[in-house]
Amino acid sequence: MNKMFVFDLDGVLVEACNWHRDALNNALQEIYGFKIDQEDHIDTFNGIPTKKKLSILLKRGLIPSGSFDKISNLKQEKTIEIINKQAETRPEKIELINYLKENDYFVCCYTNSITKTAHLMLEKTGIKDLFDDIISNQDVKNPKPDPEGYLKLMKKYDTDKEMCYIVEDSPKGRQAAYASGANVIEVDNSYEVTLKYIRNII
Repeated sequence: MNKMFVFDLDGVLVEACNWHRDALNNALQEIYGFKIDQEDHIDTFNGIPTKKKLSILLKRGLIPSGSFDKISNLKQEKTIEIINKQAETRPEKIELINYLKENDYFVCCYTNSITKTAHLMLEKTGIKDLFDDIISNQDVKNPKPDPEGYLKLMKKYDTDKEMCYIVEDSPKGRQAAYASGANVIEVDNSYEVTLKYIRNII
């Protein structure tokens, strides 16, 4: 049976939660003249796909029906702008992933971001080519908090849940990780995710 580590992306490998928040808020401000405040973002919107965020705003009557594509496309443009400006190489992540691979772990990334954004973030931070697999919310029918993505990776790499470690920061991500039955490593931000920290756990 194989060993595997699966990392969330935003808040685990890169400090990108604020990038997504700012990109969506900038899009909402530009189109409809309002933003999601910080407390509401943390309590309700953090760690879920843009489509689900927009569904919540629709139910609240803050955006009209039929507006999802317009908002999503503008949000995506602004996300790419922010990534290109702010993403930096993360040497501590390179060290960590190389260590895990040298010790016979498959290393994967599963994120609620869309594929294009996820790959750009990983490329800009210098770690994209180190992963055995990268899956996004576009690769599953049910994104986090559903465990589908984690279960999919465990099946693909013939990894039992006892041999799989998942690193998550957000409530929705942790919910998905625990539901998969794997070992869950909870972190508060990407700066905690270092070789020293992970080696102490495994």
